[in-house]
Amino acid sequence: METSKLRNLAIIAHVDHGKTTLVDGLLKQSNTFRDNQSEMGQSLIMDKLAQEKERGITITAKITTVNYEDYKFNIIDTPGHADFGGEVERTLGMADGCLLVVDAQEGPMPQTKFVLGKALAAGLKPLVVINKIDKDGSRIAEVEDELADLFLELATDEDQLHYPVYYAIGREGKAWEEVPADPAAPGDLACIFKAIVEMIPAPKVKEGTETQLLITNLEWDNFKGKYAVGKLGRGGIKKNQQMILMKKDGSQVKFKVADLFTFKGLGKEEAAEAPVGDIVAFTGADKAEIGETICDESKPEALPILEVEAPTLKMYMGPNTSPFKGQEGEFTTSRQIGDRLKRELETNVSLRVEDEGIGFLVSGRGELHLSVLIEDLRREGFELEVGRPQVVTRVIDGKVVEPLEELTIEVPQEFVGAVQTELGARRAQLQNQDVNLRGVRLVYQIPTRALIGLRGLLLTATKGTAITSSLTIGHQPMGGLIPQTRNGALISFETGVATPYSLENAQERGSVFTAPGEKVYAGQIIGLNLRKEDMEVNICKEKHLTNIRSSSSDGTVQLTPPVILSLEECLDFLEDDELLEATPQSLRLRKRYLSANERKKNKKS
Repeated sequence: METSKLRNLAIIAHVDHGKTTLVDGLLKQSNTFRDNQSEMGQSLIMDKLAQEKERGITITAKITTVNYEDYKFNIIDTPGHADFGGEVERTLGMADGCLLVVDAQEGPMPQTKFVLGKALAAGLKPLVVINKIDKDGSRIAEVEDELADLFLELATDEDQLHYPVYYAIGREGKAWEEVPADPAAPGDLACIFKAIVEMIPAPKVKEGTETQLLITNLEWDNFKGKYAVGKLGRGGIKKNQQMILMKKDGSQVKFKVADLFTFKGLGKEEAAEAPVGDIVAFTGADKAEIGETICDESKPEALPILEVEAPTLKMYMGPNTSPFKGQEGEFTTSRQIGDRLKRELETNVSLRVEDEGIGFLVSGRGELHLSVLIEDLRREGFELEVGRPQVVTRVIDGKVVEPLEELTIEVPQEFVGAVQTELGARRAQLQNQDVNLRGVRLVYQIPTRALIGLRGLLLTATKGTAITSSLTIGHQPMGGLIPQTRNGALISFETGVATPYSLENAQERGSVFTAPGEKVYAGQIIGLNLRKEDMEVNICKEKHLTNIRSSSSDGTVQLTPPVILSLEECLDFLEDDELLEATPQSLRLRKRYLSANERKKNKKS
């Protein structure tokens, strides 16, 4: 394959704007699959991870290849959620152009601004696809104006202001160069294929024949071991070629390319050689890390090390210390957790890990970023305990500063007052308020630490109708304390098995998280109090039988079903003196100090 016939492009968008669905259409209409292959009947083909399928979002960037006529498209499907921005940052260097997908109803959203800004700063040629034009609330003309303003704000070169716009229904695999008179008419993605060939430039490469490649991803399998992935920025590469790995510390490691692969469809195929500009994967570089450079022996030159934006949230993560430790997990020690986090650091470029007592201080780009990691550990058999998420501060010019975010909330008109009351208590500043067909869009500036626990409260206050998204926009001087908005916890008084009789009494004092017959321990949080203070309750007490009561009066307890919290809701619930016990089978909230006496001794005044 000649370099002039290659096209490397990234698909970028805000979460749920239809980016992965559009890739589905490109894969199916390029005859990547046979007509009888199962993928032809699937959607979101690129989302392979279990959590991606369950959550309906893209978590890790992936590469797929589409052949169109005599051209080869290497397509990088990137995440749309701000918490996985590191995946976007590390992969854009492999692309020469981008396909920006924008919802015809929602228009540009916070993550749209983030990914487009990164793409334009990297010098990528943009193509714009306004997707979901068949939506009832579609507002194509307004979205075009909003996009023009966004490009004017972010463009680094005048040429970037001249971008083609296409109109699509990605779910049906149709796109047009002009707004169609009848979106229901038959169609295909031919204009998108044509635009990629004509508008996206061939790979930018350096002069010279000596191989040079920046590692942007690592993969593993049990058969071949570690794969290094990147775009050939200079020179081609051959199987069995002698190479040098330029480490971050300045050292050099010699190795031989054991196996060489190029991408084909959803997988890889072995190759004897690959041309400059192509994206390749190879084995043999066992000590490789993301951001390091692979060079030819004759010209060992390191490329600038890949840098991504710093984390905004941190949390304690350590071995489980509850009375139930070791009962549900396979890996329970600090050493095992530490080894697993070290492996995670090799591919999760936005993550930071520091030692913290018997555990670790893990920093990431947001609650979702960290919760995905915790869920992965649970599914792999780890038992651990997690502390409350805390903001990552910096010292700039001798002053402590904290991350500041732009928060966008879309909510029906009747709930605007409830949202403004909650945001006002968290010292958020209203920047903009627009009324549209879906309700009201509110844009705030708010400290990152004020976002912790906010999502669940807004969903409750708006009866599940609020749609929120946020984007880190900078730092501001550290503000004052944000008052606790959560009520106190109901705490189990003793260790035992929860009984219906006792749970009935506990439900009079608040909402309960525990079901009858469930094991609990002293100090475990079993519910949320109706009042601000914590309260100990005994939910293990049996109802004493006497010979006076009639047998027909037994078994008449009527219980409200317990509130089952998700992992993210558990993290939002936590206060500074509380922990989350996460095991493969259970999520248990608990007090850091299990006995009432210890809690009193360590209570902050």
